[in-house]
Amino acid sequence: MQHSETLIIGAGPAGLAVAGLLGQINRPFLLLEQGDKIAAVWHNHYERLRLHTVKEHSDLPGMPMPEKYPTYVSRLDLIAYWESYARKMNIQPLFGQQVVKIIREQDHWITETSRDVFQSENVVVATGYNRSPYLPDWPGRDQYKGTFLHSHAYRSAKPFEGQKVLLIGMGNTGAELALDLYENGATPFISIRGPVNFIRRDIAGRPTQKTAILLAKLPDPVADFIARLVQKLTVGDLTPYGVPASPYAPNEQMRRFGKVPVIDIGTIDLIKKRKVQILPGIQRFNENSITFTDGRTDTFDTVIACTGYRARVEDFVENVRPLLNERGYPRQIWFDEKGLEGLYFCGFTEPISGVLRNIKTDAEKIVKHIAP
Repeated sequence: MQHSETLIIGAGPAGLAVAGLLGQINRPFLLLEQGDKIAAVWHNHYERLRLHTVKEHSDLPGMPMPEKYPTYVSRLDLIAYWESYARKMNIQPLFGQQVVKIIREQDHWITETSRDVFQSENVVVATGYNRSPYLPDWPGRDQYKGTFLHSHAYRSAKPFEGQKVLLIGMGNTGAELALDLYENGATPFISIRGPVNFIRRDIAGRPTQKTAILLAKLPDPVADFIARLVQKLTVGDLTPYGVPASPYAPNEQMRRFGKVPVIDIGTIDLIKKRKVQILPGIQRFNENSITFTDGRTDTFDTVIACTGYRARVEDFVENVRPLLNERGYPRQIWFDEKGLEGLYFCGFTEPISGVLRNIKTDAEKIVKHIAP
């Protein structure tokens, strides 16, 4: 059995942020990663992926991103930055450590992995909100014989050139894959089952994230009013194109449901030009076709489910379900109840002001709580 004051689960940006801060104050820790490299999940994301947040609000504690990086950092540049951060902070993860159980025993935590057992005073769960791909249980899905994949298996649009492709779901992934497919010779359709909240990534040359940070300082009703006004002027009414309007301002949607609005980088214009066509929700899969909620049935060369992920921390943290919200995310970054001392969660919130920005601030709070 290995011992450490703090055990961190996951060598993505959240785990690195906590490890970097602990290292800066010379507090001992071990960092576990089930993959074989830093930020292993990011190595498998689709090729054209770029951050929707600006680089100065997406860095890790104690190391700004390189000046040569563009405002919106690419996936490969981001991975290179995280790897450089680990070297600078002397963070050496233990790779190939898939955590199977975290349990409280007396005054410490026992963490079992596929290879070892660890004892620690503190456990920081930093596995993120996109740990496990999610697929709804559509009627007829098991009988469908067409090409079907979840978006986590999508790398580039090249295999789909000339194809008619249905994307199920209009989150940020669905919107961006539609853009990628269109620009590379495919004909994309998007199935939407409910209202979608769009905001432009940039307005008049100014990143929307910077505006969101300022709006967060205002009273909610004022911020919501401004956001809806800006949205009306920059996005317009998409209902004539089949996109149901959201009754909530982007900020209010985040507060109520924890759901990030779609950060647009060009899909809106394609929808208005009907280069990307919108379809209603899925009623059922048939053997070789799909029937939609309005009764129409159509065939597609490929169907890609852009239906998101689940955190699923309940798979390995014992008795954690009462601590989770309705979306399966921890309700707080730590809990003061007896028997939960030393259990922390980092990287499970999705504020409109930026996930990576929030990871940095949450990591700082966690480390200050561990070492006041």
